[in-house]
Amino acid sequence: MIAKAVEQLMEQRKEKFMIPAELVANVLENNNLEHAFLVLTKVRYAKIPVLDSKQHFKGLLSLSMITETMLGLNGIDPSNLTKHTVADVMEKDVHTIQKPFKLEDILHILVDENFVVVVDEQEIFTGIITRRELLKSVNHMAHEIGNNYEIKPLIEKADSIRSN
Repeated sequence: MIAKAVEQLMEQRKEKFMIPAELVANVLENNNLEHAFLVLTKVRYAKIPVLDSKQHFKGLLSLSMITETMLGLNGIDPSNLTKHTVADVMEKDVHTIQKPFKLEDILHILVDENFVVVVDEQEIFTGIITRRELLKSVNHMAHEIGNNYEIKPLIEKADSIRSN
């Protein structure tokens, strides 16, 4: 469980956690891999969300998923990119969260992922929360906690440290 003081300070920036969908590069599940390869190369992200034509979140796509399809017996064959769609290679089993999101849920997911996808009740993609944005809030909390709270060690812990 997150300490109340930490949670309260981090929640001051909660509205800044999420990057809205309209600012996040994405591809459609029926795009061919050549198009997706160009998008990923241009935006320089490791992974991007995959949507359907109605903006429902379907999965994630990375450059390594695309390059895997180019590997053949005789080396790299980029012609395979036009033969496959994003849906053929995308990662489908992806953690998502909905608003109102809990800080603890976000932290657990971002331990292993660079971002977490935010969807609404109908699985419409609404944005992402990146590790970077959350770390900005951790930075804010680290600088502000002394201005808002008196921090002192618990007597029992201080005594046990001294005796070791």
